[in-house]
Amino acid sequence: MVEKMKNIVVFVRNFPEARVFYRDWLALPAGQETETMMEFLPAQGTSLGVALALHDAAQKLVGRHTGITFNVKGLDELCARLEEKGARFTEPLERTPWGKMAVVADPDGNEFALVEA
Repeated sequence: MVEKMKNIVVFVRNFPEARVFYRDWLALPAGQETETMMEFLPAQGTSLGVALALHDAAQKLVGRHTGITFNVKGLDELCARLEEKGARFTEPLERTPWGKMAVVADPDGNEFALVEA
């Protein structure tokens, strides 16, 4: 019987640039790291894995909308900081009836929604 989701993995080609984006720019809490895999949000129940795309099947998964949404406190400030650092937004920050949202891409083009209710 499945009890819960352990992690979600996003594949990248440029591991050093990914480390800067996730750890420094997004400021995600870091967990374990090896030469080919980084873990973020380890205390949240479901962690985010960022893995080097070593195989053809993983290469095909680099640079797409991930379907992953991060809840953010202070989305305006985060977006301003990301813009200042040169992050690419595929959907700019907008205000909606249910809150605020933006979509940002990592250096390899993997897209994430950022929302604040």
